[in-house]
Amino acid sequence: MGPLPKRKVSRSRRNRRRAHDALSLRHLVRCDNCNEYKPAHHVCPHCGTYNGHEVIEIEEE
Repeated sequence: MGPLPKRKVSRSRRNRRRAHDALSLRHLVRCDNCNEYKPAHHVCPHCGTYNGHEVIEIEEE
């Protein structure tokens, strides 16, 4: 049999350990070209530009 805990871990100790596990929202910035929100350091999904250059072509519906 493997190692087992000697004592019960209290709710407060368990919750303190889990305090760093929460997910945070992605950092969004405005695109310089179309002024829509996009993730920082990523190609804009609305206009397809990155750092002022067109990287991918977006088909308009």
